[in-house]
Amino acid sequence: MGFGHGHGHAAGTAAYAYRKRMMLVLGIVVSITAAQVVGAALSGSMALLADAAHSLTDGTGVGLALLATVIAARPASTKRTFGLQRAEILAAMTNAVVVGVAAVLVLIGGVRRLADPGEVESGIMLLAALVGLIGNATSLLILRRGQQESLNVRGAYLEVLGDMLGSMAVVLAAIVIMVTDYVRADAIASILIGLMILPRAWMLLREVLHVLLEATPKGVDLDDVRRHMMEVPGIVDVHDLHAWTITSGVPVISAHVVVDELKLDECGNESILDGLHGCLAGHFDIEHSTFQIEPRGHVDHEYARHD
Repeated sequence: MGFGHGHGHAAGTAAYAYRKRMMLVLGIVVSITAAQVVGAALSGSMALLADAAHSLTDGTGVGLALLATVIAARPASTKRTFGLQRAEILAAMTNAVVVGVAAVLVLIGGVRRLADPGEVESGIMLLAALVGLIGNATSLLILRRGQQESLNVRGAYLEVLGDMLGSMAVVLAAIVIMVTDYVRADAIASILIGLMILPRAWMLLREVLHVLLEATPKGVDLDDVRRHMMEVPGIVDVHDLHAWTITSGVPVISAHVVVDELKLDECGNESILDGLHGCLAGHFDIEHSTFQIEPRGHVDHEYARHD
């Protein structure tokens, strides 16, 4: 006796609502990258070139996130019953890998420049870095709300945040060179940019793996969920309770629910299911849940059981 209840189509994923903002951010990032590449060529700054490379990965990351958001909005089918919502998570994973590789390349370039510093036009370097700083700060404001709701948007947000910190490092390096003529400040800034990128790449990758390994969604305590479900009239036991995440904003729960047969005759399946769905939606904000209603003793006939 299987009973299910579902909500949340692909177009309702957390990232989909922010697709227009992500398009705006993509335009800003592309403009920043162009300005930094020109600035790096004219000034000879390794730090500015590193920041431009980082901006390029930002643009790629935001573009992938945006593309995945559009793909994830496609309707479900009999072959893909959850649609393509996981495309958002795969895009976030790609972002994490790209950012991690970029960090390693930036660190290598910075170390080389530290050993063999070249001439740097600090004025042009400062101007291009300020353009990047202003653009990234604007992008952060645009994505600030969305990053709290979607892992996909958060990936784009973290990339822009790291790039803004990188722009700040380039600004400081340019000022140091202007004031003290210490050219190695350029190399030091590029190394700092690489060191800032690596941790956030790992954090994003860790969150992606949490979803792909179908771990329990953050903030969901299954013991607490089971306790609340047991409070629904007519339920005597809950087992095979599982919770996972399809994509950001779409947690899912399934469970086998043992009912009192006398209470079942009195209330009926519909009343018990309504109570369960209402409990999960009200207490845990989980709207997609599937339950198998069982009489006492049925568990002894199940071939596979997980507590």
